Amino acid sequence: MLLPDTNTVDRLLRHYRTQERSVLARPCDLSVRRRFEDTAYTLCVLMGERTAHEAVRAAERYVSQGRPTPREPLGGLAGS
Repeated sequence: MLLPDTNTVDRLLRHYRTQERSVLARPCDLSVRRRFEDTAYTLCVLMGERTAHEAVRAAERYVSQGRPTPREPLGGLAGS
């Protein structure tokens, strides 16, 4: 299994948080929102999660632990 570079995940997570603050400061600015959504999508893909919230949590765990927590395969069929 290939794992993402910890520095890349950390950098993307910090970028996400910066853009999150920008969206909160300017909620009607569509270009700010699009950049934020693009970053959220990239984080989802990189961390293998379906939602931005899950991806952020996984990225925070990954950066703090140095590697992701093992997850069950889709469908919950571990070891089948």
